[in-house]
Amino acid sequence: MYSIIDIETTGLSPKREKITEIAIYVHDGEKIVDEFTTLLNPEIEIPYRITQLTGINNNMVDEAPKFYEVAKKIIEMTENTIFVGHNVNFDYNFIRKEFREFEYDYQRKKICTAKLSRKLLPGRKSYSLGKLCNELGISNPHRHRAFGDALATVKLLEILLKVEKNIQELSLQGLNTTLDREMIKKLPKEHGIYYFYNAEGEIIYIGKSINIHDRVMSHLTNNASKRAIEMRNEIADIGYELTGNELIALLFESNEIKKHTPRYNRALRRTGYQWGLYQYKDEDGYLRLKIKKNDTEQLPLTSFTSQLSAKSHLFMLVEAFNLCQKLCGLFDTKGACFHFNIKQCNGACIQKESSEIYNARVLQATEPYRFDKQDYLVIDKGRTNGEKSIICVEHGKYKGFGFLNIELNDNISEADLRENVKPFPDHRDIQHILRNYLKRNKVERIIEF
Repeated sequence: MYSIIDIETTGLSPKREKITEIAIYVHDGEKIVDEFTTLLNPEIEIPYRITQLTGINNNMVDEAPKFYEVAKKIIEMTENTIFVGHNVNFDYNFIRKEFREFEYDYQRKKICTAKLSRKLLPGRKSYSLGKLCNELGISNPHRHRAFGDALATVKLLEILLKVEKNIQELSLQGLNTTLDREMIKKLPKEHGIYYFYNAEGEIIYIGKSINIHDRVMSHLTNNASKRAIEMRNEIADIGYELTGNELIALLFESNEIKKHTPRYNRALRRTGYQWGLYQYKDEDGYLRLKIKKNDTEQLPLTSFTSQLSAKSHLFMLVEAFNLCQKLCGLFDTKGACFHFNIKQCNGACIQKESSEIYNARVLQATEPYRFDKQDYLVIDKGRTNGEKSIICVEHGKYKGFGFLNIELNDNISEADLRENVKPFPDHRDIQHILRNYLKRNKVERIIEF
């Protein structure tokens, strides 16, 4: 499902400007299934140059709803859809900023039709919405109004989806002859894990995705490397398991890869987060931070895709919380750190600042990364509307997950929930997945016991 969205604003900067109009068309890949469009009162003056461009003036929005009055509808309409826009980050960043003003973290997957057009329709003179629509014969009599530009983007997206489908069908012609093409089309566009089998029935690859169909298609049309082509040509059958949400998919995928050790998981998969931020207390009682590779049994506070990104983040923490470069492993010296010499460090490096005062700032800096729950159940979406997923952790150890057809209420005990948990092995990767996901993402409910 897609939510094609366009907005008009009082200017270009989300930090200073506001939204004056929003249009949303919910699309199922074939047709529009829902729509919403309204002017919005930005609560600031609309500049004359903006009125000249959009036709929207202060009188028009005077009685219009304010953003917070339509916020719930925007959330509900776009839930479980992909946010689509032409130069999508402009619209997306404005809307996220509006939600942040009342402390709601609005997040959606995104597609930019400008970028997708460059990929699927190469060689065009321009990829601006107006010129692209003129070249493709898309009529837009209401240019620079949210409802007009959003509807034009809908028509553009429909063209792009057809082009992408044709490209994929052409790419599928070179696949293993035993692979059922009709089965590929019927793969679900839902959370889960998928299995690739060779002609002998051996599992050669296991992956996870929030959209199994689209992720499998990306493998089957991948010509980026010899390894990718080699694997694609070996695929004789495809299986899958629905998980209902991303966290269960991550946990299940990790378990299945360790259980089956598929050949192409070893050859193709990269360990995404190889570097971690670690915390320990030294012999003098000072809390130290350190960047190192995630290659020990100790779990990091948080992880990064590269050493550079990890160090950049640690430098930011040092600046923001007035931490010591030496005690964070960023300045190698037997004496005072560089920041102490320029009066930006309070002297923890030479024990001039007490460990109690310094450690309090370290704990403040690392608080967003700590997840200290030991006995809890994670309740989230299941595979169907009437189902919930359950993850169990006891004494800090992962016990497994399961599903239960329930409506959550206060009459259901944690013991009843735990009875439906299927046991799975615990290991370092599972702990890493749980801690990082729960620190960075919302779930329906966490029950401590």
